[in-house]
This record gives sequence, C-alpha cells and structure tokens, in this order.
Amino acid sequence: MAHNSDELIPTRATLLQRLKNWQDDSSWQEFFDTYWKLIYGVARQAGMTDAEAQDIVEDTMAAVARHMPKFKYDPAIGSFKTWLLNITRWRIIDQVRKRAASANHEPFPDATDTGTGTVGKIADPSSQKLDDVWEKEWNQALLAAAVAKVKRRVEPQNYQLFDFYVNKDWAPDKVAAMFGVTVDQVYMAKHRLTEMIKDEVKRLEKEMT
Repeated sequence: MAHNSDELIPTRATLLQRLKNWQDDSSWQEFFDTYWKLIYGVARQAGMTDAEAQDIVEDTMAAVARHMPKFKYDPAIGSFKTWLLNITRWRIIDQVRKRAASANHEPFPDATDTGTGTVGKIADPSSQKLDDVWEKEWNQALLAAAVAKVKRRVEPQNYQLFDFYVNKDWAPDKVAAMFGVTVDQVYMAKHRLTEMIKDEVKRLEKEMT
C-alpha cells in the first residue's frame, strides 16, 4: 500500500510502534517521506548549506532509528514533536562542530561579497531562535498536510475555484468567468474550503501532540 508523503500523521501511536521494527521498510519510508522536508528546512534556516542539511536529515533519521526501540510514546511525558526537535538540534550542533574542527575552512559557495560565508549565519542550535524556526516549519507542514487532505475530498473544480481566488489572488469575477460559474459560487467555494482546512488543521494538531 502506497503512502502519501503529504500526510503528516507519524505521531500516531500505531506507526511509532511499527518503527520499532527496523525491517519494516514501508513504515520507515512513510516516516522519512513525512519528515525529511521539515528537518531539511529547519537545518537550512539554521544556516546549513544544502549538503550539510542533507547530512543532518540522514543523521537525524539514523538517530531516530537508534532510539526508536526504547522510545515510548506518552504525550503526558513529552510530545513527539519536541523529541524530534531535540534530535534534530543535536545533529545541527554536530554539524557546527565539524565546521569548527576544520582547520582550513574555505568559504562556502553562497558566501557574500563581503566575505561572510554561511558559517557566519548559523543560528545557535540551543537558542530560542531554532525553536521558533521549528515551530514555523512545523505549522507550515501542518497547513500543507491539511490542504492536501481537503483537496482530495472535494470536487476538483471547487478546489480550483478556491486555489485561483485565494492562492493565485485572482479577482472573483475573473475566476467565475474562467470556470463558467457565478461569483457567488466562487465565494462559496472559498468559504467552504477555508472552514474545511481550519477543521483539518485542528484535527492534525490533536494527533500530533
């Protein structure tokens, strides 16, 4: 059975339980497909290069695999969200240490004309800033998952009305003319899908404690 990478659901206790089996390739693939973009995005915003961010994704996944056999999902003790953040944080710290250990460090390709390379842009992994970045990336992933779920549940034209009006910022009369519907139908599609997305975000938030 194929897994959809836009479904942000791995804090579900059943999946976490399956991850305890290292040979359960489909569950590990689901986990990777769901979380790699989140980890990569946080690493990049923390000042990592593309290559470093990819290494952090790989190292984080490996660390999760090592810890998973003893991991117990108990929201009363701590959230999975925070647990994964802490693992990612330590992988970023490891990457910063690797830079510091390089005696002949060369500027990275994205260095500015002033000579300040990426190394000068690293966010302190122990700071509140990284927590804020994680929260932002997590919420964006949550919203994207909610939108993807709603998109699959509604008629394609209704989603297109919503997409062109809300995301592409077309005027409602232009959207109506393009799809051969009334302006009221455009407004109705926007209202209905907006409420569905809000409800889906709330549901996902409860799942991902």
